Amino acid sequence: MKVVGVEPEAAPTLWNALRAGRPVDSEAGGIAADSWLQACRRTDVSHRQKIYFEVVLVLDEAIQQAQESLWKGFRVVTEPGGAAASAALLSGRYKPKRGERVGILVCGGNTSAVNFTRPK
Repeated sequence: MKVVGVEPEAAPTLWNALRAGRPVDSEAGGIAADSWLQACRRTDVSHRQKIYFEVVLVLDEAIQQAQESLWKGFRVVTEPGGAAASAALLSGRYKPKRGERVGILVCGGNTSAVNFTRPK
C-alpha cells in the first residue's frame, strides 16, 4: 500500500519538508489554510519519509470543485482541507495506475466556511 499526501499549492507544508529532507517552517495560505496551519506549521518528516510515497499539490479552485462534487454526488459536506484528496483525483493531479484501488479520507470539522453559492 502507498499513501499519497495531498496539499493545496498555497500551503505546501509537507511538500516543502519532504523536498528539504528535514523539518522546515512553512507558510500556509489559500482556501484550506486553517486546516494546514493547525496540523503542519512546522512539519517533521523523519517518520513521514518512510510512509509517504509522494505528495500532490492541488489548486484552491479544484478543492472548491471537489467540495461541490462531494455535496452534489453524496450529500457530504466537507471543509476545504477534507476535500483535498478528492480534488487530486477529480482534477487529474493524481492519476491512479491501471488496476490501482484508491481510497480517500474526507473530513469536515470546519464546515461553517463552506459556501456553494459563491460567484463563478
